[in-house]
Amino acid sequence: MEMPGSPDPDGRDQAILDPAKANMLDVRRRHCEPSLSPFVDYYWIVRWRTDQPHTQRVIPQPIVHVAGERGRMLVHGVGDNEFSRTLTGTGHVLGIAFRPGGFRAVIDRPVSAVTRSVLPLGDVTDIDDEPVAMRIADPSITDDEMVATADGWLESLALQPDPVIDHVADLVYRAETDQAITRVDDLAEVAGMGVRSLQRLFGEYVGIGPKWVIQRFRLLDVAAVANRGGVVDWAAAANDLGFSDQAHMIRAFTQVVGTPPATYARSATEPSATAPAKDQQQDQ
Repeated sequence: MEMPGSPDPDGRDQAILDPAKANMLDVRRRHCEPSLSPFVDYYWIVRWRTDQPHTQRVIPQPIVHVAGERGRMLVHGVGDNEFSRTLTGTGHVLGIAFRPGGFRAVIDRPVSAVTRSVLPLGDVTDIDDEPVAMRIADPSITDDEMVATADGWLESLALQPDPVIDHVADLVYRAETDQAITRVDDLAEVAGMGVRSLQRLFGEYVGIGPKWVIQRFRLLDVAAVANRGGVVDWAAAANDLGFSDQAHMIRAFTQVVGTPPATYARSATEPSATAPAKDQQQDQ
């Protein structure tokens, strides 16, 4: 399960599609040990208890996630279109959101090797991921115990510092936060390198090219506008976010989400018909 847009004061919860319908999920972010911060951005924990199946959708970001589920630590490489998972009954997942570029220290090969794929970590490295996954899957485990387990496991891997990770993470952050960056040339200028060098760098460390990264963050900006509700001037939004015109924005958004922005906006603000179990919060 990939939950890259977990609600958090510092996070981009617009990556969660139809956030008003996610009312049966308890989604939390937790910090990792400071020694792991060169590689890991945060941990996310999702708990759910629902009497009816609930399908949650998210827009993938340029982040590799490793999640403990189904008895393995599954590597979720950067993906193209929306990611969805149907949740039933009661359960939980702990995920590790690596910094952009941070997973390079784990895989010791280009991160593009896991792009558009979901694979057990042991299938792409020589790391035995099953014991930690089984520990995380324990139904009685607390959030604090999951975090401590993840910290201990990652520290045991003895990941090696790499200054390039900081550089790549800074570039991805600029692409995320600076809406004036709408083309690869813009980001290459910030990076102080040529376009081809930037493309190679992103393929090696992020797992996908800078054009994709820029466009994905601008689409997340569109989702943020839609999630706010109210009347939206979509032509103005397209212009503000660097799309060539409104039609371009509609095509790009529809390709990823499956519906045009205006259609998505109408559905995103409608509460889910599936309510959380009555005593959900008391059991967590």
